[in-house]
Amino acid sequence: MKELFGKLADGTEIHSWSLANGGTRMKVLSYGGIVRSLEIPDRRGHYANVCLGFDNIEDYVSASPYFGALIGRYGNRIGKGEFTLDGKTYRLSVNDGENSLHGGGTMGFDKVVWDIEPFTKGPDVGLYLHHTSVDGEMGYPGTLKTKVTYTLTQHGDWRVDYEATTDKATVVNLTSHVYWNLAGEGSGTIENHELKIAASRYTPVDPGLIPTGEPAPVADTPFDFRRSKAIGENLRETHQQLLYAKGIDHNWVLDKGISPKPEWIATLKDPSSGRTLRMATTEPGLQFYSGNFLDGTLVGPSGRIYRQGDALCLETQHFPDSPNQPSFPSTVLRPGQTYRSTTVHSFSR
Repeated sequence: MKELFGKLADGTEIHSWSLANGGTRMKVLSYGGIVRSLEIPDRRGHYANVCLGFDNIEDYVSASPYFGALIGRYGNRIGKGEFTLDGKTYRLSVNDGENSLHGGGTMGFDKVVWDIEPFTKGPDVGLYLHHTSVDGEMGYPGTLKTKVTYTLTQHGDWRVDYEATTDKATVVNLTSHVYWNLAGEGSGTIENHELKIAASRYTPVDPGLIPTGEPAPVADTPFDFRRSKAIGENLRETHQQLLYAKGIDHNWVLDKGISPKPEWIATLKDPSSGRTLRMATTEPGLQFYSGNFLDGTLVGPSGRIYRQGDALCLETQHFPDSPNQPSFPSTVLRPGQTYRSTTVHSFSR
């Protein structure tokens, strides 16, 4: 189902698309490809929206910290807002101090209006989202044609397939920026959520949250989620990396590496409701962000304010600053190649 959600300042209409399948219900905006809500049942069968967001387009445009959005051209940070490719240096739009975050300031993929087409394939339903980013936009080389497919399967899984092609060598790192709270949007802290990540290393960062370049073991640090544990268990320790990020905002080096098909990499559970999210991906990295910069100034559709730690993000990705880190897996895309990435979110109770 398609309905009018609002209008941008220039009169552009923004629509909301509703999907339901296998016990999962979701709403997606044409603005930013935003997952406006995702509803799943708890152990008693009671539904709740488990994603943070807004009930109006104005807040998404003016105040959103990437709630539910598609992220590109480059998810995460690029240090000093520049990189060199094939001997040429490209300077990007900076929006995070001296760094470029999530594609840049005014025209990141979270801020464009996507062309959307609904589909049904056998027992599955979904949306095709298309966007073309022109050569030079936000400083990136090449005209990038992007297709993202949101699928709700007959089992209630939400699958995201990314594809992109370019007419000039460029860098690409696409992801989704849903803020999860499995107890329900506006319900409070996620510090009691239990998380497990299949990664024995992470990438430490400098004070600007740019990777230093050498992955480090998670053993004997607050970043060890190889066994399921409460997110708040080590969150307030005086580890230098936690001080830099005011919590957790780091990339985990997944043990499986890049895989041709999605493999399980993380499980998130809310003990109070029983709701559980299992994630599988083809990507080599996972950015776990513990909602450190939610500061009580934003109000969700529940009418409740969002405070620090009221949600978390689990962004499947290549590593931050890869264009400037030769030892990291490459994010270069060349003409004739097709960028492909898949992440699957499975829900249970």
